[in-house]
Amino acid sequence: MKDFCSEKAKNFTESVIRDMTRVCLKHRGVNLAQGFPDFPAPEEIKEAAVKAIHADANQYAITWGTPALRQAIAEKFAWYNGLTVDPEKEITVCCGATECMIASLMAIVDPGEEVIVFEPFYENYGPDTILCGARPRFIPLREPDWHFDEQELTRAFNNKTKAIVINTPNNPTGKVFSREELQCIADLCLKWGVVAVTDEIYEHILYDGASHVSIASLPGMRDQTITIIPFPRPTA
Repeated sequence: MKDFCSEKAKNFTESVIRDMTRVCLKHRGVNLAQGFPDFPAPEEIKEAAVKAIHADANQYAITWGTPALRQAIAEKFAWYNGLTVDPEKEITVCCGATECMIASLMAIVDPGEEVIVFEPFYENYGPDTILCGARPRFIPLREPDWHFDEQELTRAFNNKTKAIVINTPNNPTGKVFSREELQCIADLCLKWGVVAVTDEIYEHILYDGASHVSIASLPGMRDQTITIIPFPRPTA
């Protein structure tokens, strides 16, 4: 039978999350691989959803997000991430961080270019790069504190480098990149004209004593960063 699978698809393995979920179910284990909430959604969110249904708010939204939501994201980004952004021109709402990442990379990366990815990494970053026709270059985070070697990272940057993927706090290690580490990355991005695509979906999940820093807030990085953050949360 003819093989209808594309060459790109042949490079991908099955989802690690799905595989580990099957293993946990088989052995009746505790599943830390998949994000199943064990708590109900907040009442105000459920009430707002019901109110929207009764109000017949059932038309297509603006493709980059409704104005009220983008305004709320901009306000949150200012007070928590330290950067003022234009909700009309600098914010796009996606269906989750996974879609945000592939959409961002597809928008900026051309075939033949390179994308730097720290490893271990959330399983989609490598395939996302391949789907763009680009080459992933992996930089290991080293135990026990999951640091990266600055010289090794410096050598990875070259004229083909288009983007670097940063995940802080990191999945799966929990590592929170320090301001000094992010400044090192920023300096290299500015030197080589590289875009930092930073997945900050876990920005509120920090170890005691740790603080979250968005690389976009560092000098010179505003226009060379795509920041992926969760929906706004209340300030109080």
